[in-house]
Amino acid sequence: MATINCDMGEAFGLYRMGDDEALMPLISVANVACGFHASDFNHMRQTVQLARRHGVKVGAHPSLPDLQGFGRREMKMAREELANCIIYQIGALKGFLDAEGMPLNHLKPHGSLYGMAARDEATAHAICDAADVFKVPIMGMIETCHEVVYNARGHVLIAEFYADLDYADDGRLIITREHHAVDPADVTARCRRALKDGKTKSVNGSNVAVRADSICVHSDTPNAVDVARAVRDALAGSS
Repeated sequence: MATINCDMGEAFGLYRMGDDEALMPLISVANVACGFHASDFNHMRQTVQLARRHGVKVGAHPSLPDLQGFGRREMKMAREELANCIIYQIGALKGFLDAEGMPLNHLKPHGSLYGMAARDEATAHAICDAADVFKVPIMGMIETCHEVVYNARGHVLIAEFYADLDYADDGRLIITREHHAVDPADVTARCRRALKDGKTKSVNGSNVAVRADSICVHSDTPNAVDVARAVRDALAGSS
Protein backbone atom coordinates (compact mmCIF):
# COMPACT_ATOMS: atom_id res chain seq x y z
CA MET A 1 0.00 0.00 0.00
CA ALA A 2 1.13 3.55 -0.66
CA THR A 3 2.50 5.57 2.22
CA ILE A 4 1.47 9.09 3.24
CA ASN A 5 4.40 11.48 3.45
CA CYS A 6 4.37 15.01 4.79
CA ASP A 7 6.79 17.93 4.42
CA MET A 8 7.07 19.21 7.97
CA GLY A 9 9.23 20.46 10.81
CA GLU A 10 9.11 23.88 9.18
CA ALA A 11 8.82 26.15 12.22
CA PHE A 12 11.71 28.52 12.91
CA GLY A 13 12.61 30.02 16.27
CA LEU A 14 9.39 31.40 17.74
CA TYR A 15 7.59 31.22 14.38
CA ARG A 16 5.19 28.35 13.75
CA MET A 17 4.33 26.67 10.45
CA GLY A 18 1.83 23.82 10.24
CA ASP A 19 0.27 21.61 12.89
CA ASP A 20 2.85 18.83 13.17
CA GLU A 21 1.35 17.49 16.40
CA ALA A 22 -1.99 16.82 14.67
CA LEU A 23 -0.46 15.63 11.40
CA MET A 24 2.08 13.15 12.70
CA PRO A 25 -0.47 10.49 13.81
CA LEU A 26 -2.05 10.59 10.32
CA ILE A 27 1.08 9.94 8.25
CA SER A 28 3.66 7.20 7.82
CA VAL A 29 6.67 9.18 6.57
CA ALA A 30 7.94 12.64 7.56
CA ASN A 31 10.15 14.79 5.34
CA VAL A 32 11.92 16.99 7.87
CA ALA A 33 13.19 20.44 6.92
CA CYS A 34 16.94 20.77 7.43
CA GLY A 35 17.38 24.47 8.20
CA PHE A 36 17.94 26.02 4.76
CA HIS A 37 14.33 26.81 3.84
CA ALA A 38 12.84 26.43 7.32
CA SER A 39 13.49 24.88 10.73
CA ASP A 40 16.46 25.13 13.07
CA PHE A 41 18.39 22.78 15.35
CA ASN A 42 15.73 22.80 18.08
CA HIS A 43 12.83 22.14 15.71
CA MET A 44 14.73 19.46 13.83
CA ARG A 45 15.34 17.57 17.09
CA GLN A 46 11.73 18.07 18.25
CA THR A 47 10.30 16.87 14.94
CA VAL A 48 12.46 13.74 14.98
CA GLN A 49 11.35 13.03 18.55
CA LEU A 50 7.70 13.54 17.58
CA ALA A 51 8.10 11.13 14.66
CA ARG A 52 9.73 8.52 16.89
CA ARG A 53 6.82 8.70 19.36
CA HIS A 54 4.35 7.97 16.57
CA GLY A 55 6.40 5.34 14.75
CA VAL A 56 6.82 7.57 11.68
CA LYS A 57 9.83 7.12 9.40
CA VAL A 58 11.98 10.21 8.78
CA GLY A 59 13.68 11.45 5.63
CA ALA A 60 15.71 14.57 4.94
CA HIS A 61 14.04 17.49 3.16
CA PRO A 62 16.96 19.66 2.02
CA SER A 63 16.49 22.91 0.13
CA LEU A 64 18.25 25.59 -1.78
CA PRO A 65 19.77 28.08 0.71
CA ASP A 66 16.72 30.38 0.65
CA LEU A 67 15.36 30.86 4.16
CA GLN A 68 13.55 34.09 3.36
CA GLY A 69 11.88 32.65 0.26
CA PHE A 70 11.03 29.31 1.93
CA GLY A 71 13.07 27.48 -0.70
CA ARG A 72 10.56 28.29 -3.41
CA ARG A 73 12.78 30.59 -5.47
CA GLU A 74 15.16 29.11 -8.01
CA MET A 75 18.91 29.64 -7.72
CA LYS A 76 21.84 28.84 -9.97
CA MET A 77 24.47 26.67 -8.30
CA ALA A 78 27.20 24.50 -9.77
CA ARG A 79 26.72 20.75 -9.33
CA GLU A 80 29.50 20.28 -6.75
CA GLU A 81 28.39 23.28 -4.69
CA LEU A 82 24.78 22.10 -4.75
CA ALA A 83 25.75 18.56 -3.77
CA ASN A 84 27.77 19.93 -0.84
CA CYS A 85 24.80 22.08 0.19
CA ILE A 86 22.56 19.00 0.24
CA ILE A 87 25.08 16.77 2.04
CA TYR A 88 25.50 19.44 4.73
CA GLN A 89 21.77 19.52 5.44
CA ILE A 90 21.26 15.75 5.42
CA GLY A 91 24.22 15.31 7.72
CA ALA A 92 22.67 17.68 10.25
CA LEU A 93 19.39 15.78 10.28
CA LYS A 94 21.17 12.43 10.47
CA GLY A 95 22.90 13.62 13.62
CA PHE A 96 19.52 14.13 15.29
CA LEU A 97 18.28 10.78 13.97
CA ASP A 98 21.36 9.06 15.39
CA ALA A 99 20.70 10.77 18.72
CA GLU A 100 17.19 9.28 18.78
CA GLY A 101 18.25 5.84 17.52
CA MET A 102 16.43 6.23 14.19
CA PRO A 103 17.66 5.51 10.65
CA LEU A 104 17.56 7.98 7.78
CA ASN A 105 14.75 6.64 5.59
CA HIS A 106 15.08 8.65 2.38
CA LEU A 107 15.96 11.94 0.73
CA LYS A 108 13.38 14.34 -0.69
CA PRO A 109 14.45 17.70 -2.17
CA HIS A 110 12.24 20.64 -1.23
CA GLY A 111 10.40 23.22 -3.31
CA SER A 112 12.29 24.75 -6.20
CA LEU A 113 15.14 22.27 -5.78
CA TYR A 114 12.65 19.46 -6.38
CA GLY A 115 11.19 21.24 -9.41
CA MET A 116 14.59 22.01 -10.89
CA ALA A 117 15.70 18.38 -10.51
CA ALA A 118 12.60 17.27 -12.41
CA ARG A 119 13.75 19.02 -15.56
CA ASP A 120 17.51 19.61 -15.19
CA GLU A 121 19.90 16.67 -15.28
CA ALA A 122 22.76 18.49 -13.54
CA THR A 123 20.53 19.27 -10.56
CA ALA A 124 19.29 15.68 -10.46
CA HIS A 125 22.89 14.44 -10.55
CA ALA A 126 23.80 16.73 -7.62
CA ILE A 127 21.00 15.12 -5.61
CA CYS A 128 22.34 11.68 -6.55
CA ASP A 129 25.84 12.76 -5.48
CA ALA A 130 24.40 13.42 -2.02
CA ALA A 131 22.37 10.20 -2.04
CA ASP A 132 25.58 8.29 -2.86
CA VAL A 133 26.91 9.36 0.55
CA PHE A 134 23.87 8.32 2.58
CA LYS A 135 22.67 5.41 0.42
CA VAL A 136 18.93 6.00 0.81
CA PRO A 137 16.06 6.12 -1.72
CA ILE A 138 15.01 9.43 -3.25
CA MET A 139 11.44 10.69 -3.57
CA GLY A 140 10.49 12.09 -6.95
CA MET A 141 8.14 11.92 -9.92
CA ILE A 142 7.92 9.53 -12.86
CA GLU A 143 8.52 10.68 -16.43
CA THR A 144 10.87 13.44 -15.28
CA CYS A 145 14.63 13.70 -14.74
CA HIS A 146 13.95 12.29 -11.27
CA GLU A 147 13.12 8.94 -12.76
CA VAL A 148 15.64 9.02 -15.61
CA VAL A 149 18.69 10.20 -13.65
CA TYR A 150 18.03 8.53 -10.30
CA ASN A 151 17.45 5.15 -11.95
CA ALA A 152 20.51 5.54 -14.19
CA ARG A 153 22.62 6.28 -11.12
CA GLY A 154 21.33 3.15 -9.37
CA HIS A 155 19.14 4.88 -6.80
CA VAL A 156 15.68 3.70 -5.76
CA LEU A 157 12.93 6.13 -6.74
CA ILE A 158 9.95 6.45 -4.42
CA ALA A 159 7.38 7.84 -6.86
CA GLU A 160 5.16 10.54 -5.40
CA PHE A 161 1.68 11.78 -6.08
CA TYR A 162 0.74 15.19 -4.71
CA ALA A 163 -2.60 15.47 -2.94
CA ASP A 164 -2.60 19.24 -2.53
CA LEU A 165 -0.74 20.66 -5.56
CA ASP A 166 -1.76 21.14 -9.19
CA TYR A 167 -0.06 19.55 -12.17
CA ALA A 168 0.89 21.32 -15.41
CA ASP A 169 0.00 19.79 -18.78
CA ASP A 170 3.54 18.41 -19.13
CA GLY A 171 3.16 16.48 -15.87
CA ARG A 172 5.31 18.70 -13.71
CA LEU A 173 4.19 20.24 -10.44
CA ILE A 174 3.07 23.84 -10.18
CA ILE A 175 5.10 25.02 -7.19
CA THR A 176 3.61 28.13 -5.63
CA ARG A 177 5.17 30.39 -2.99
CA GLU A 178 2.13 29.86 -0.75
CA HIS A 179 -0.20 26.87 -0.67
CA HIS A 180 -3.96 27.32 -0.57
CA ALA A 181 -6.64 25.18 1.07
CA VAL A 182 -7.97 22.33 -1.07
CA ASP A 183 -11.28 20.44 -1.02
CA PRO A 184 -10.83 17.18 0.94
CA ALA A 185 -13.47 15.40 -1.16
CA ASP A 186 -11.57 16.34 -4.30
CA VAL A 187 -8.34 15.12 -2.68
CA THR A 188 -9.88 11.72 -1.97
CA ALA A 189 -11.18 11.38 -5.53
CA ARG A 190 -7.86 12.45 -7.09
CA CYS A 191 -5.87 10.06 -4.90
CA ARG A 192 -8.16 7.13 -5.68
CA ARG A 193 -7.78 7.77 -9.41
CA ALA A 194 -4.01 8.06 -9.09
CA LEU A 195 -3.86 4.77 -7.21
CA LYS A 196 -6.29 2.91 -9.46
CA ASP A 197 -5.56 4.33 -12.91
CA GLY A 198 -2.16 6.00 -12.59
CA LYS A 199 -3.65 9.25 -13.91
CA THR A 200 -4.53 12.72 -12.70
CA LYS A 201 -5.94 15.86 -14.34
CA SER A 202 -3.74 18.85 -15.12
CA VAL A 203 -4.95 22.39 -14.49
CA ASN A 204 -6.16 22.49 -18.09
CA GLY A 205 -7.90 19.12 -17.98
CA SER A 206 -5.26 16.95 -19.64
CA ASN A 207 -4.55 13.47 -18.35
CA VAL A 208 -1.14 13.19 -16.69
CA ALA A 209 0.56 9.88 -15.87
CA VAL A 210 1.47 9.47 -12.20
CA ARG A 211 2.63 6.74 -9.83
CA ALA A 212 1.75 6.83 -6.17
CA ASP A 213 4.24 4.82 -4.16
CA SER A 214 3.72 7.61 -1.65
CA ILE A 215 1.19 10.46 -1.48
CA CYS A 216 2.43 13.85 -0.30
CA VAL A 217 0.69 16.34 1.97
CA HIS A 218 2.23 19.71 2.85
CA SER A 219 2.06 20.86 6.45
CA ASP A 220 1.75 24.49 5.30
CA THR A 221 -1.45 23.82 3.35
CA PRO A 222 -4.06 25.69 5.47
CA ASN A 223 -6.29 22.61 5.94
CA ALA A 224 -3.45 20.08 5.94
CA VAL A 225 -4.97 17.91 8.68
CA ASP A 226 -8.20 17.53 6.69
CA VAL A 227 -6.15 16.77 3.58
CA ALA A 228 -4.21 14.04 5.39
CA ARG A 229 -7.47 12.47 6.59
CA ALA A 230 -8.80 12.59 3.01
CA VAL A 231 -5.69 10.77 1.77
CA ARG A 232 -6.19 8.12 4.46
CA ASP A 233 -9.77 7.69 3.26
CA ALA A 234 -8.51 7.21 -0.30
CA LEU A 235 -6.01 4.59 0.80
CA ALA A 236 -8.63 2.78 2.85
CA GLY A 237 -10.95 2.71 -0.16
CA SER A 238 -8.24 1.33 -2.45
CA SER A 239 -7.27 -1.62 -0.25
